[in-house]
Amino acid sequence: AALTAIFAKLGVGNVDSNLATAIRTSFILVLTWGIVLCTGAAEALEADGHTLFFLLLSALATGLSWLCYFKAMQLGDVSRVAPVDKLSVPLAMVLAMVFLHEPVSLKVIAGGLLITAGSLLLLF
Repeated sequence: AALTAIFAKLGVGNVDSNLATAIRTSFILVLTWGIVLCTGAAEALEADGHTLFFLLLSALATGLSWLCYFKAMQLGDVSRVAPVDKLSVPLAMVLAMVFLHEPVSLKVIAGGLLITAGSLLLLF
């Protein structure tokens, strides 16, 4: 996963960040469908409207996130962009607690605070 940031920075050097995101997404599409077809996972497709709706929302969030990430990579240093990107981890933890009612423990809170503090420390 760490190489993702390095490869992204190298990949957006001479191309528009939106185009770079589209190219990357196309490669991911081919890769993931190849895995699904090779493993036979497509045979287990039972997606109802509820499932498809939330997968669509996830795709929209992912797409917007990737567009922003690639633009940030094009404009900034990996050492400053990556910590901002990782702030999504504690945010996801809070959202999971609020919307999915996932359990809150001292370990989860401490971990989220440490990730936040580490990301902010690298930024300032």
